[in-house]
Amino acid sequence: MCGICGIAGNVDRMALERMTAALVHRGPDDGGVHVDAGAGIGLGNRRLAILDLSPNGHMPMTSAQSRVTITYNGEVYNYRALRRELAARGHSFISDTDTGVVLRGYEEWGRGVLPRLNGIFALAIWDPGTAELIVARDRFGVKPVYYTADGPAFTFASEVKALVAGGYRPHGLDAAALHRYLAFLWVPAPRTLFPGVKKLEPASCLVWKSGGLTHETFWRPRFAPQRDAAAPALVAGLRERLFSAVRRQLRSDVPLGMFLSGGLDSTALLALASCVSAGPPRCYTIAFRAEDSMLEQSADDARHAALAAAVYGAELERIDVAPDVVDLLPRVVWQLDEPIADPAAIATLLISEAARPTSTVLLSGQGADEVFAGYRVHQMHRWAQALAALPPSVWARAVPWALDLARPHGGRIPGVREGFALAVDRYVRKLAAGMPLEPDARYAFYRAYYSDKELLGLYSPELRHELAGERAWSEHEEYMRDAPAADFVDKMLYTDWKTFLPELNLAYSDKLSMAASVETRVPYLDNEVVDFMCTVPASLKLRRFTSKYLLREAVRDLVPEAILRRRKAGFGAPIRTWLRRDLREMVDDLLSPERIAARGYFDASAVWRMIEDDRQGLADNTYRIWALLTLEVWHQVFLEGNRQ
Repeated sequence: MCGICGIAGNVDRMALERMTAALVHRGPDDGGVHVDAGAGIGLGNRRLAILDLSPNGHMPMTSAQSRVTITYNGEVYNYRALRRELAARGHSFISDTDTGVVLRGYEEWGRGVLPRLNGIFALAIWDPGTAELIVARDRFGVKPVYYTADGPAFTFASEVKALVAGGYRPHGLDAAALHRYLAFLWVPAPRTLFPGVKKLEPASCLVWKSGGLTHETFWRPRFAPQRDAAAPALVAGLRERLFSAVRRQLRSDVPLGMFLSGGLDSTALLALASCVSAGPPRCYTIAFRAEDSMLEQSADDARHAALAAAVYGAELERIDVAPDVVDLLPRVVWQLDEPIADPAAIATLLISEAARPTSTVLLSGQGADEVFAGYRVHQMHRWAQALAALPPSVWARAVPWALDLARPHGGRIPGVREGFALAVDRYVRKLAAGMPLEPDARYAFYRAYYSDKELLGLYSPELRHELAGERAWSEHEEYMRDAPAADFVDKMLYTDWKTFLPELNLAYSDKLSMAASVETRVPYLDNEVVDFMCTVPASLKLRRFTSKYLLREAVRDLVPEAILRRRKAGFGAPIRTWLRRDLREMVDDLLSPERIAARGYFDASAVWRMIEDDRQGLADNTYRIWALLTLEVWHQVFLEGNRQ
């Protein structure tokens, strides 16, 4: 893995070198720049050496034959097969890196090389023969690309902080992006909170030529369910592809380990890796103090991770943390670039830093929920369908009964931990509130933390006027309408692939692992696995109310029954307790009425009603408050330059 950057239109070598230096954490092993002064093109790279650790892998890499130059960040797992094909066509190689294969592939197929790449990547290729600069991002957006375009000038980088090092100066924030950030905790591409900075969408490339910029999509999934295929054949087909994907992604010239939460996804990866390698990879899990986790729905990750590691004989490093969150949050926000209000970012950074001395590469289970239909929000569609079939009077009585049964204090289920009761309460309330909506809008609502109306009530009068008529869910609804799938489950998954997956899970995974100079690989997003799942009927992904049905069947004999039966628990951190205790003083300071009023974005009284309702247990506003706290830290770090 690496960091990439570049300038087109009027290259300034010193600015390019500053941009490259800002990415050193992404590539501490090597670095360089390539400048074509006559064409006004400059490319930079910081290298984290994973394959072929020799100087032959230095980047930017230039072909002696065509003078085409590439700067590259990623891993292409089918590079050996591509190398053989290219060698048969007369190409030679000076290194054993995948970078050289991608470069030769471009010489052979042009931009047609992009859909052939099975892997994770962000890359830029300067072709002096065609006078084109091509910047591309992998199918799912595992690796990031940010860019600015001002007339003929075009600048791009793996991280916004590199754009800042190159001269970009943010002034204020993008209000439409803020509206979406608050709704979802992240901003859908191509927007960012930085005015004038965009994200390249997954499976896309930008082509800069003669000062003009065009956008192309090089891959679009094709959902073609095999209606007549027997379930056992599909189970066997998935299992075969999972083994192949893990085998490909275990290839590394540096030590490799894996995140292990003890859930189905990570445990299945460990099982698969143990079957196809000489020994199981070293595993890393995180454990928070019991008193911190009382308000979360599950605190069993470390116990289940220990069970999984013991089954496969894997060495497990348990990271017990009681972090100083007040100091940790600004660090995390700086590394994220964009504010992403998910506490899982903190856990990812802590694990990656602990793993770095012994593992430069980590396998992750990210992507499984989006490929196999594993989120509760996918099940909510089924519940909504079932409830809608009942007379309204029935479910109108059932919802209050369910809330009363599981309410956190005084509920009627003995032995139920408070965090689980809170989770049930949230789920039932959200399910009921979305019932009257049309299916496409309902799915966006289930993904969101606010409606547009609620957000307008949170804003200051000035911002309320500016954002009147803005629709935070517009991208979600557009993807739902345009999804190349007939079944609603596949439409939800496709929308996740375009929004939730790249902008939340993959974004924090990349940024926080690379902050520790660690590469994260995601075998469940392997091209062959995803392409195969596009042929699987939705009924075998979400089978009645059983999530990830086909994955469960494919690994049933490999994964302990206790983990197969384990209730889904999100990967994260105990922020409910932190906000009420460790971060209480920080919240009182950074979200004080005086500071809120001075910022001019929000109605201070509305913010404080939210905070007080949360503290008194009248509402669970945890993620809303976390989003505001993260935003304020981001504002100080990036807009005011206060990194402390």
